[in-house]
Amino acid sequence: MTNLANQQNELQKGLKTRHIAMISIGGVIGGGLYVGSGTIISSAGPSAILSYLLAGLVVVLVMRMLAEMAVVNPDSGSFSTYAHQAIGPWAGFTIGWLYWFNWVIIMAIEATLLGTMVHDWFPSIPMSIASLSFPLIMTVTNIYSVKTYGEFEYWLAFAKVAAIVTFLCLGTAMILGFVPGFESPGVSNILGNGGFFPKGILPVLLSVIFITFSLSGSEVAAIAAGESENPERNITKAMNSVVWRILLFFVGSVTILVILIPQTAADLLKAPYANVFDMAGLPAAAEFMNIVIFISLLSILNSGLYTSSRMLYSLAKKGDAPDVLSKVNKKGIPIWALMTSVIFIYVCTMFRFVSPDKLFVFLANSSGGVTMIMYIFIAVSHLRLRRKMEKENPNALKVKMWLFPHLTYVTIIILFSIFVAQAFIDGMRLQFLLSSLVTGLVIGSYFLFYRKKQVPSTKKEKKLEKAQ
Repeated sequence: MTNLANQQNELQKGLKTRHIAMISIGGVIGGGLYVGSGTIISSAGPSAILSYLLAGLVVVLVMRMLAEMAVVNPDSGSFSTYAHQAIGPWAGFTIGWLYWFNWVIIMAIEATLLGTMVHDWFPSIPMSIASLSFPLIMTVTNIYSVKTYGEFEYWLAFAKVAAIVTFLCLGTAMILGFVPGFESPGVSNILGNGGFFPKGILPVLLSVIFITFSLSGSEVAAIAAGESENPERNITKAMNSVVWRILLFFVGSVTILVILIPQTAADLLKAPYANVFDMAGLPAAAEFMNIVIFISLLSILNSGLYTSSRMLYSLAKKGDAPDVLSKVNKKGIPIWALMTSVIFIYVCTMFRFVSPDKLFVFLANSSGGVTMIMYIFIAVSHLRLRRKMEKENPNALKVKMWLFPHLTYVTIIILFSIFVAQAFIDGMRLQFLLSSLVTGLVIGSYFLFYRKKQVPSTKKEKKLEKAQ
C-alpha cells in the first residue's frame, strides 16, 4: 500500500523523446530574438554577430554543466535540487523560489503581450480580458496530463522552428542573389558605415550582457526530461544540441540580418525579420511575423506554467514549500502547484493594468536578474558535485564538462562579472538593485522561517545522495 501511495504522489513519465527534443530546440526561440536583435544591431553594428557568439558560448558552457549533473540525477527540481545538494538547503530554497518568481513575472508579461495582440486584431475584445484568458487556456493544456503539455508544446515549438528555418533559407537565398527582384548587398553592409566595429568594442560587450539574459529557456529541457521515458538519453541529446541551436538560430539569423539590413536603417531594424520577408517581396510579411511572435508567446506561457509548477512541486518535496504543493492528481500532475502558479500569474497580470508604472515595473525589474543568478548557482553547484562524483562514483559521469575545473572557474568569473556589470549600466541598474534585494529577502526568509522546518530526506533522496 505504501509503494502504491508513493507512486500516486509522483510525477508520471509521459513525455516522449520527440517532445524533449522539440522542447529543447524551440526553448531559446522567443520574442527576444525576433524583436531584440534589431536593437542589438543598432547599437553594435555588424559586430552584433560577435556579441551573440560570445553570449551563446556562455550559455553553452552553463548548459553543459547542467547536463552533466542532470544525467547523474534527473530531477524535476533540476538546478534547485543540485544547489541543495552541492551548496546547502538554503541555496536550493533560494534559487528554486527565485526561478519560480521569475517565471510568474515572465508569464504575466507574455499574457499582457498576447492580450495586446488580440486587442489589435479584434478591437472589440478588451486587452485586460484577452490577457487574463491565455493563462486559463494554457492551464487546460497542462492540467490534463504531462503528455498533453508535451504534445501541445511540440507543435508550438515546431511552428517556431519552421518559421526561423524558413527565414534562414530565404535570407541565404537573398544573399546569394537567388531571389528575383532583390539585389544582394554582398558585404557592403558589413564593411561600410564604419566597418565591423563602427562604435568600438564597448557596445559589443554591453550587448553580450543584454543577450545573455534573453537566452534563457534551454534549462527547461533538463526539467522536463525528468518526466520522460529515458531521462539520461534525452538530457544528453537535448543539451548536446544547445551548441548548434544557438549557432544556427541566433548567430546564423543575426548574421543574415547584418548582411541584408544596413545598421543605419533604424526603421527596418525595429522589426528586422518581418522586413527581410518584405524585402523579398513576400506578401503579408508583417502579419506572418506577428503570427510567429504570437505562437512564440503562447509557447513561453505554456512552458512557463509547466516549469513553474514542477519547481514548486520539487520545493515542496524538499520541505521548502507547503506540503500540499507536492500533491499530484491521478494523471501525475502537481495540481496545487500548478494552480498556485496560475493564481499568482493572474495577480501579477492585474498589476499590469492597475499599477503599470509602479507595482508591475517593480516586479519586472526585481525578477530581471534571476537568469544570471540561476547560471551562477548552476556553475558553483557543478564545481562541487563534479569533485564529489570523481571521488565517489566516477563511472556515473557519462556527460562531462570540458576542461574541468578551469573552464568552470572561468565561466563563474564571467557570469559574476555580467551580473555586477548591471550596476554600471543606466538601463539595468534598477534591475540589479531590485534583483539583489529580492534575492537577499528570499535567503533571509529561509533562515527565519524554513531552516528549522526541513523535513528529513526520503529513502529515495538518501539513495541519490549516496550515489553522488
